[in-house]
Amino acid sequence: MIHDRKAPITRRLVLVRHGQSVANRSGLFTGLLDSPLTEQGRIEAVAAGRRLAERSWRFSDAFTSTLTRAVVSGRLILDTLGQPGLIPQRFAALDERDYGDLSGLDKTAADARWGAERIETWRRSYGEAPPNGESLRDTVARIVPCYLRSILPAVMGGDVLVVAHGNCLRALVMALDDLSPAEVEQLELATGSVRIYEFAADTTIEARWIDG
Repeated sequence: MIHDRKAPITRRLVLVRHGQSVANRSGLFTGLLDSPLTEQGRIEAVAAGRRLAERSWRFSDAFTSTLTRAVVSGRLILDTLGQPGLIPQRFAALDERDYGDLSGLDKTAADARWGAERIETWRRSYGEAPPNGESLRDTVARIVPCYLRSILPAVMGGDVLVVAHGNCLRALVMALDDLSPAEVEQLELATGSVRIYEFAADTTIEARWIDG
């Protein structure tokens, strides 16, 4: 007698930073500005999808921020994987860190107004926020509840894709990797980069790796 055997459940979380945006290319503080992808950004998103396709990834669920550069990157990745029917859920909690008064400025203009040292502190510090903006700590405070409420339960049922932004993914990686404020201040995530986490049934992380 032949018995059907179900494939074992995989519980993996894939984090991808969106491809290069027009504001990224121009060296602007982007934050909540809804900047579209450049052609290079589209290429980076497709390349991330191809790297995942090489490992025969299939996602059961997907999440993006509400901003165009993440939404389009997610769509390009899923189309590359042959999953055009999977529509990512969009959460404002996954939107990029709000740069406040820095938004839309380039580094030269920002340095001239506030000073290079102050700008660098606002960029990298865990606890300090630019005027009328968010600190990384503020970003952690809105992303972790979204992760616990929506993303982690989805991961417990299959493989999940999250496409979002540099600072909000730094905030999520801080929680996943149990990084200190000093450690997360040194963390950089390139556009189009991929980080993968594999979970046990009790929600603990069993393995993690970086793919590009």
